[in-house]
Amino acid sequence: MSSRIKYRLASLRRSMCAPRISTKITALYALLLSLILIITMFSMGLGIYFSIYHQAEREIDISVQQVLQKLENGADFTQSFWEDDPVLPGVVLRVTNITGRVVFENDSHFPPLEEVAASTRDWSPFLSDKNLRVADIGNWSIYHEEIDVMHDGSIYTLHFLRTITAERQFLKHVQQFLIFAMIVGFIFALAMGYLASRRILKPIRTLTATARKIEIERMDRRIKVPEARDELTELTVTFNHMLDRLQDGINQQQRFVSDASHELRTPVTVILGYSDLLARWGQSDAEVLKEGISSIRSEAENMQQLIEKLLFLARADQKRQVLHKEALELSELLADVMKKMKLVTKRHTVELLRNDPGTVCADPVMMRQMMRIFLENSTKYTPAGGRITVESVRRGGWLCVTFADTGIGIAPKDQKKVFERFYRVDTSRTKAEGVSGTGLGLSIASWIAEQHGIEISLESNLGEGTQIHLRIPLMCG
Repeated sequence: MSSRIKYRLASLRRSMCAPRISTKITALYALLLSLILIITMFSMGLGIYFSIYHQAEREIDISVQQVLQKLENGADFTQSFWEDDPVLPGVVLRVTNITGRVVFENDSHFPPLEEVAASTRDWSPFLSDKNLRVADIGNWSIYHEEIDVMHDGSIYTLHFLRTITAERQFLKHVQQFLIFAMIVGFIFALAMGYLASRRILKPIRTLTATARKIEIERMDRRIKVPEARDELTELTVTFNHMLDRLQDGINQQQRFVSDASHELRTPVTVILGYSDLLARWGQSDAEVLKEGISSIRSEAENMQQLIEKLLFLARADQKRQVLHKEALELSELLADVMKKMKLVTKRHTVELLRNDPGTVCADPVMMRQMMRIFLENSTKYTPAGGRITVESVRRGGWLCVTFADTGIGIAPKDQKKVFERFYRVDTSRTKAEGVSGTGLGLSIASWIAEQHGIEISLESNLGEGTQIHLRIPLMCG
């Protein structure tokens, strides 16, 4: 089974075990909107419920106050009692004596009091006056209250009644509508959540689809950046930037492998050629034997140096190249390097012009290697009889070290590329001057400088030599 199929199966299992983000967003959106709808509908229904019973309660209360006021003013339970409308429209008053017989009423069409009492609920409406009761008689709903009064030496009971049948029917219809509205609202919330999640996550789905199509052989695909400047735009830009860096890294790796293979092919070809030559003529011809052994050894040494440089850069790329930094007096190290350089260089004049003292935090082995690379490059590209100088000047918190030569120089178009791996300036020209190399030395020197916080700059003109300037930070105190 291929790795791609395994990856798809693993993704499918993960998607089956865990809900998708779109599902979570839809559920959350629907839940929040449903909660808002439920709270709104409940508040609306409670408000209507309270308003209906409160209105009836208010009308009965006003009627009670007006009837009691009229009785205090000496009115009797006669027909003239109704002259000033002591009860509000819709409110019925029945007066019973101590025996329970109705002695006075303004509407005889209401159900008898006995039936009202028998049909009265055991509880009062929510948030209503506790003295008020509701009686359910058939399709009727009656709000009523009883008050005992003393009038003309006799005890009477005042029964105030008001129908709330129409209001209750209205409340029932409202409740049904609200329940229906909540169901529709919940469905609407699910639909809106689904659409919103699809719209919000569309760039992510596009990003995922593009990522699935990207392969090592086709790293040129990029995600279209959305017009809206939001977090998804930042994610898209970051992803595209990551792809750019990956493509640069892969291209660099492929170029590195290609160049390394090319560099190794030449010495291997030479070694194989001389091996064949030795196999045919080496045993009978001493000159051929000597030349073959010398050439094979020379190419093997070149190959060894190339492999060591490749291993160095590979460890550097993998962050495995260890540095042992310590307090280092740079003037002593530079003087020692220049002393040994004078011993091995016979074709050039090598001078240390100025060597100011300064302590730096550095790995002495790496610093020595970096200086040797610059000096070896100068001797390699400077014709016999040329001059190579080094100068170290202290300026503030820095040591400025300059490596200068009177060599063939570097063209302006090549100066920015000389620190790239395997880059060699004008191959045909350098070969004509008798110069060869791998193009890795300056890359290693650049890496060492970067790890020590050293700034490198280069000045050069064709035929006038080259100057490499190092700006090295000194240790404080």
